[in-house]
Amino acid sequence: MMFPLTLLLIAGVPMVLEARLAARHDRALRAGGAAEPRGDVYGIMQVVYPACFAGMAVEAWRRGSQPTGVFAAGAGLFAGAKLLKYWAISTLGPRWTFRVLVPPRSTRVLSGPYRFMAHPNYLAVVAELAGMGMMAQAPIAGATSVAACGAVLIARIRLEERALRAGLTVEP
Repeated sequence: MMFPLTLLLIAGVPMVLEARLAARHDRALRAGGAAEPRGDVYGIMQVVYPACFAGMAVEAWRRGSQPTGVFAAGAGLFAGAKLLKYWAISTLGPRWTFRVLVPPRSTRVLSGPYRFMAHPNYLAVVAELAGMGMMAQAPIAGATSVAACGAVLIARIRLEERALRAGLTVEP
């Protein structure tokens, strides 16, 4: 039972800290006049993302999973994903939040990991899930989590791109 609880802590502690930071940024962005486009899938993401980690922990518990070489590879992938996510967060600074909020007179960020891809945070989310699936040795919940979260993230990316095109200019 300790192994699945450890997995939940590995996923849950950063998630809580990220949520607190996102909430702080959210309040500041709204106070500064940021607009939120309609049609966001945030409500779904708010349930699906943590449920994915819980599902993988449950599968680990049911299988009696223990740390192995696959765990080590998954931990490496999870850690790399967190590094990418935190690079994206630090690049966006106070503009990073869980919601799509477009500040007035803002420009699209093209520095940090955004030099290489439009949505590095979402790549990191998928890699976190894949890494946790490997750590938990949860092939069913892991694959289901990547697919489910991936589908939600595709919808989110479409919304973000529309919002960016409508409300932002591109940095030189």
